[in-house]
Amino acid sequence: MQKQSLNSRRTFLRMMGGLTAGLAVSSSALGKVVSSPERSMAFYNLHTGESLKTTFYLNGQFLPNSLKEVNHLLRDHRTDEVCEMSPELLTLLSDLKEMLGTSKPFHIISGYRSPATNNMLSQQSGGVAKKSLHMQGKAIDIRIPGIETKYLHQGAQGLKGGGVGLYSRSDFVHLDVGRVRYWGS
Repeated sequence: MQKQSLNSRRTFLRMMGGLTAGLAVSSSALGKVVSSPERSMAFYNLHTGESLKTTFYLNGQFLPNSLKEVNHLLRDHRTDEVCEMSPELLTLLSDLKEMLGTSKPFHIISGYRSPATNNMLSQQSGGVAKKSLHMQGKAIDIRIPGIETKYLHQGAQGLKGGGVGLYSRSDFVHLDVGRVRYWGS
């Protein structure tokens, strides 16, 4: 327990140092030049048990086959529907991964949600937006093993790339590429 807390603190301090040094890159528009010539990420879908490690951006281009694999992994696990996830969202996740200095996979709680799934969830919980950006492939709910969600939340806020919500009781952070706003505890 002490070691995990220390690692999370180190991660947080590294993250804050990157923010104050201006190293964090915001991805507010897909048309902007992506700063890195290669962007890779790893995902683990908690509902399906599937994992993926992929390079989704290389030499100025998003890679269609990789994006297709990501779309499949982030599908609505209840209906098996696949949606085209926003490359801007993937860029935001990549920026967050870079800022945190981790190569650990993002654990996916929710990626794409079909309208039927979102409607069902919003009727069960007041915490689910009726017009959720999950239905447009522009939102994701994540955690990263070994990084406390409060630090993940603070890091994501620092990127100013969209909405960031902290769900401490459920141990995840919501990220989207909508307007910049923050919530949660």
